[in-house]
Amino acid sequence: MPTPLLIGSCEPFSGKSAVVLGLARQLLHLGAVIRFGKPLATTPEPGATGIDADVRFIAQTLHLDDDHLLPSLAVLDPDNARDRLMRGDLSSDPALEQLHQTLIGFGDGLALLEAAGSLSEGMLYGLSLPQLAEGLDASVVLVHLWTDSSSVDPLLQARELLGERLAGVVLNAVSLEAVARVREDVQPALERLGMPVYGVMPRSPLLRSVTVEELGRRLEADVLCCRDRLDLLVETLSIGAMNVNSAMEFFRRRRNMAVVTGADRTDIQLAALEASTQCLILTGAGDPLPQLINRAEELEVPLLKVEHDTLTTVEVIERAFGHVRLHESVKATYAVRLVEEHCDFSQLFERLQLPAAL
Repeated sequence: MPTPLLIGSCEPFSGKSAVVLGLARQLLHLGAVIRFGKPLATTPEPGATGIDADVRFIAQTLHLDDDHLLPSLAVLDPDNARDRLMRGDLSSDPALEQLHQTLIGFGDGLALLEAAGSLSEGMLYGLSLPQLAEGLDASVVLVHLWTDSSSVDPLLQARELLGERLAGVVLNAVSLEAVARVREDVQPALERLGMPVYGVMPRSPLLRSVTVEELGRRLEADVLCCRDRLDLLVETLSIGAMNVNSAMEFFRRRRNMAVVTGADRTDIQLAALEASTQCLILTGAGDPLPQLINRAEELEVPLLKVEHDTLTTVEVIERAFGHVRLHESVKATYAVRLVEEHCDFSQLFERLQLPAAL
């Protein structure tokens, strides 16, 4: 039976998938046999495959065959949750037993399982991180967003819930200027508390980025031009509400922007097109001038028109940053490199007694 290893987090969008991808790549390079899955699906594929879309993307990136993928046991969505709540169904035994029997059918290796988005998510299904860890007798690695020392409280809670099953943590999204200090001070302190730290990863604008297509979907925007460029990645947000001279100076200091401005601010719009702009989002009444659309087409910058006001538009975009799936190949490649540069899992491999690591 493969050794089960859960990758979890204390809060949503911690960067679990990036760590899963980087860790799996290292294991494969060592020659380990990996089975991969998400017990609780969040983005199920159409049809009856039972494979989560995140699992499919990572499998395709790692060139894992379908017979190395583990189907999800349940789907996290409002309808399923309401059905279980109305029935008072909090059982997990059948689902966990099903997964256990599936794993028994395999040989040695590692069953790498991505858990739900927090310590409590999935309790209604009996598939929360602590329940999975106990039911499968699995080791757990937590990927944790770190801001300052007050960030430790969720990790302390996790240690109480998971006990000896907590194998270690990866601290993620650390500000670049704080990485060295966290390694020197915080990492030893956490390890004295019984939480080995396998990595301190800096905040990555690229991994937090969102495609123009996703922004358009969330904003219910009309795409006025460059539909073939909706795969561009937006890393930062700029609001064009100043005079044009100030705007040009501001835009020059930004990169890979989405620029939000009023539909009547043609001067700002044209200035934004000459900068590192991935898309231009127009709010308010009125239509853009034909010369603006022509220039956007020349520079291949998608132009979006929304019905929302500027404040609402900005709020929607800000919620999108860091809250999207790792489904772009450029992000996946960067995630593997980031984990490789900033994480050392040798202690974890020894704990798991993986043949590839011995």
